[in-house]
Amino acid sequence: MNLFQTPEFKVGLLVVVVSALIGVMSVKVAEGPGLLTGDRSYWFVVPDAGGLVKNSAVKMAGIKVGVIEDIVLEGGKAKVMVRLEGDARITKSTKVELKSDGILGDKHVELTPGALDEAVLDEDAQISEIVDRGNLSDVVKEVSRIAKSLNELAQTLNSATRGDGDSSTPIGRIVLNIEKLSKDLSEVTSDNKEKFNEIVQRVHNLTKNLDTYVNDQTLARVDQAVRNIEEITDKVNRGEGTLGRLINDEQTVKELNSAITNVNKFLGGADKLQTSIDFHSEYLSGVDLTKSYLGVKIQPGLDRYYEIAVIDDPRGVVRSERSESTPLGGATSTIDTTTTYKNRVKFTALFAKNFYDFTIKGGIIENAGGIGLDYHLLDKKLTASAEFFQFSDLYIRAFLRYNFVKGVYVIAGGDNLAEANNDVSSAFFGAGIFITNDDLKMLASKVSFR
Repeated sequence: MNLFQTPEFKVGLLVVVVSALIGVMSVKVAEGPGLLTGDRSYWFVVPDAGGLVKNSAVKMAGIKVGVIEDIVLEGGKAKVMVRLEGDARITKSTKVELKSDGILGDKHVELTPGALDEAVLDEDAQISEIVDRGNLSDVVKEVSRIAKSLNELAQTLNSATRGDGDSSTPIGRIVLNIEKLSKDLSEVTSDNKEKFNEIVQRVHNLTKNLDTYVNDQTLARVDQAVRNIEEITDKVNRGEGTLGRLINDEQTVKELNSAITNVNKFLGGADKLQTSIDFHSEYLSGVDLTKSYLGVKIQPGLDRYYEIAVIDDPRGVVRSERSESTPLGGATSTIDTTTTYKNRVKFTALFAKNFYDFTIKGGIIENAGGIGLDYHLLDKKLTASAEFFQFSDLYIRAFLRYNFVKGVYVIAGGDNLAEANNDVSSAFFGAGIFITNDDLKMLASKVSFR
C-alpha cells in the first residue's frame, strides 16, 4: 500500500495543516505586531515615563499600531522603545505625546503623523518631536502651589488684624494706616463737633433761603423774564433796535465789519485778534426790574483781553454831593445830598489777564473802580464770576454763566450782595447771546451788497 494513501498519513497531514492555520490565526489576533506583519522598532526620550508599562498600546489617530517594547533609564531620563506594525508611517516630523487613559494615571503613547512628503525614518531611529501638554500630576502640583499661596495669604491677614498689627508686610501697613486714619477722623469730629453742627446749620439756612427765593412768585417772575427775552429776540429778528440792525441791516454789517478790520489791523492783525459782541438781560427779582448789558470784548492774545460795555440799569445812576452852608453870622453846616438819574446809562471798561482757568480783571465797573475774578469749568462752558466795585460803599455782584449752545448762554446769581447805597440785594436770572468775529465774517459772506 502506498504511504500517502494510508489513513495514518492523511490524519497526520490534517493535523499539521490545522496546526499551521491555528498558528497563523494566533499571530494575526495576538496583541502587538507579529512576525508576519513587517514590524519596525523606534525609540524616544521623555523626562517622565510615569503611567507607561511594557506591552501597553501605541496608537495613531486613536488606532492601535504597536506596543511599548521596553522602558529603560538613560542619562536620568526615560528611554522608551516601541515596536510598530508596517502600516505606521514614521517621518522626521512625527510627534510623540503621552496621553492619559483615565484618572488613575494609566497612559499610552499617541503618535501624530508627520508631513506626507517626508521620507520614512530608518528602523531603530529616534523620534525627536515630543509634545508635553501636562498631566494630572501637574494639575495636582499647581493646586498644591495655589493652596500654599492661599495659606500664606491667610497667615498674613491673620497677623495684620491681630494684636498691634504687622508693619513688615504691605497688607499689614495698609491695615495700620486705615486704623490711624479712622482714629484721626474720630478725634477731628469729636474735637470739632460744634463746628460741624454750625456748618450743617448754615447749609440748612442756605437751602431754606434758596427755597424762599424759588417760590411760585419767583417762578412767575422768571416766566415773565423769559417772555421779555423772547420779545427782545423777536425785535432782533425784525431788525428793530441797535442789535437788530446789527444782525439784519446790510449797511450796518458792512460798516461794523470794516470797523473790526481796522481795529484788528491797529492791534496786530486780524489773524491774531479775537473780537466778540455780547448782549444779555437780567431779571432782578428783588426789585422787579430788568437790567441789560451790551459789550465788546477785544482779545489780542490768549492771555489777556479788553472789555467795554454799556449797562442800562433801571435803578439809575446815583450821585452823592456834599455842600457847606454858612448863614450870615451863623455856624457852617454840611449838607449831603444824593441824586438818582433814571435816564443815564453806566459804563464798564476792563483789562483782564488769564492764568490757566482763572481770569483777573480790573478797571471801571458800572462807573466805579473795581476788580473781578472768573473761574472757568467744563472746558470753559461754565464760568463762576465775582465783581467788587464802588469801594466807598462796596458793591458785590456774583454769578454763574453757562454756554449751553454756541452763541447763547444763561446767567444767574446775586446783585448788590452787600446792599450798597441802602438798596436791597437781589437774585437775578437772565440769558444772552454773543457774536464773535468769525460769526460776523460768516454773516458778511452771506450778505449780497447791491
